[in-house]
Amino acid sequence: MLGERWTFAAGTVLVQAKVITDSLATPSGMLFLPDGRILATNRSAGSLVLVDTATGARTTVEGLPDIYHVGDAGTLDVALHPRYRDNGFLYILYSIDLPGGSMPVVDRATLSGRTLANRTRIYEARPVIENGHHHGGRLVFHDGFLFVGIGDHNARDLGQYPGDPYGKILRLRDDGTPAPGNPFAGREDAATEIWSLGHRNPQGLAIDVRTGMLWAHEHGPRGGDEINIIQGGRNYGWPIVTHGEEYYRQPIGKGLRQRPGMEDPVHVFTPTVAPSGMLFYTGDAFPAWRNSLFIGGMAARSLIRFDVNGRQVSNEERLLTDKRWRVRNVIQGPDGFLYLGVDGGGIIRLSPRP
Repeated sequence: MLGERWTFAAGTVLVQAKVITDSLATPSGMLFLPDGRILATNRSAGSLVLVDTATGARTTVEGLPDIYHVGDAGTLDVALHPRYRDNGFLYILYSIDLPGGSMPVVDRATLSGRTLANRTRIYEARPVIENGHHHGGRLVFHDGFLFVGIGDHNARDLGQYPGDPYGKILRLRDDGTPAPGNPFAGREDAATEIWSLGHRNPQGLAIDVRTGMLWAHEHGPRGGDEINIIQGGRNYGWPIVTHGEEYYRQPIGKGLRQRPGMEDPVHVFTPTVAPSGMLFYTGDAFPAWRNSLFIGGMAARSLIRFDVNGRQVSNEERLLTDKRWRVRNVIQGPDGFLYLGVDGGGIIRLSPRP
């Protein structure tokens, strides 16, 4: 309920929680604008929403085209250009419906009041495929390039096929063209925008600013959700290698969990937690949590925290388990507080208890 407050303890950390806006069905992507408002995607409604964090007032952003919002498709994520204050560019990853199927696309636009202006399609994840599953959907800028996580569109063998973007993490210039130095450039059988392959359904991308490493997580099938450190040209295994199994409890393929030439995950969740959203916390509001890795757990119905040491995670801690929320996303505010996107529950702010 809007404005509801309560306190809880997480080990030695005392936290105050407050519902700052409610009734968002699936707040998949969230970011702070320089003016202090949150721009959020409401994935299953196919919309973008501006949220006033002081009042909870929501304003629907106009100027999007028709969004395909079935299954895992919809308005997936948003990102700001690293020089947003100079150029005003924001990026939206969403799904569209076309004859024969659907596909994720990336648009670049500016925000004029409550309207997207100068909207330009800069990337299309072709070909279209006839389902709305595993669109993935994360954007993050790093070293001036835009990384895009795209799921396998429930066509699992595409994860190993270098000719299209499905089941891949992409690396683009800010205009949507392939970034220079991508590992598959020059191969006639490969899409030049690919950075890594062998992913099932990545719904988390984040940079550890201490090391500059790109981290990702992805949904496994029945079990086998993974946390990975992403490196250019590497193969992360799906569907040849997985720690999960078919939903009817049979092995996938040959049931391999390792294979030479394919990367081992940093961490595996079995049973599944259905991870969504990913954050390395760098703020001062919670000193005990500084440099922690936070992940939203939808099936786990909790906010998951890890200690991080280089390439290793440890001391898994699950927060807010009593609320039974499907935590869809977690971001850090300019105030150093944590903001959670919760399915059906809106946006929750976590601050130190006074």
